[in-house]
Amino acid sequence: MGASLLAKNDNAVFALDLVNPFQDATLMPQRTDYPHFQPITTRWHDNDAYGHVNNVTYYSFFDTAVNTYLIEIGGLDIHDGEVVGFVVSSSCDYFASIAFPDRIEIGLRVGKLGNSSVQYELAVFKQGEDEACAAGRFVHVFVDRASNQPVAIPVGLRGALERLVVQ
Repeated sequence: MGASLLAKNDNAVFALDLVNPFQDATLMPQRTDYPHFQPITTRWHDNDAYGHVNNVTYYSFFDTAVNTYLIEIGGLDIHDGEVVGFVVSSSCDYFASIAFPDRIEIGLRVGKLGNSSVQYELAVFKQGEDEACAAGRFVHVFVDRASNQPVAIPVGLRGALERLVVQ
């Protein structure tokens, strides 16, 4: 079952059904769903006034995990390479809080691999735990650095990304 949200637009009120794809525990992301993990140590300033890691920080964790993988495994040159990846879409669902000084691991897999784009699927796990605290997605479009026009994913990067494709 999804939740309902009331939205007001001028004089009309709409009821929107919100569907959480993870409400069924059998769909909750598990550690075994991910072929690669990037360890990250939370920092003191990641916590917000509520005493847990602020929601926007999860996007930084995702970006760090993906770019570390692309640089170390795929050979991406973020400083002088001809190709760069632009994030064009992102989202995150939250299931349990994390806070400093938690040690976490970001699970990384590829859900879709296109000619010039890739959709990453990520999950945040407390170190050693099997169930995700959060799960997110984002899409990179690879572009020519000089023109900002989409280009085919370079061979080295594509090979690294193919290792992460899940069926």
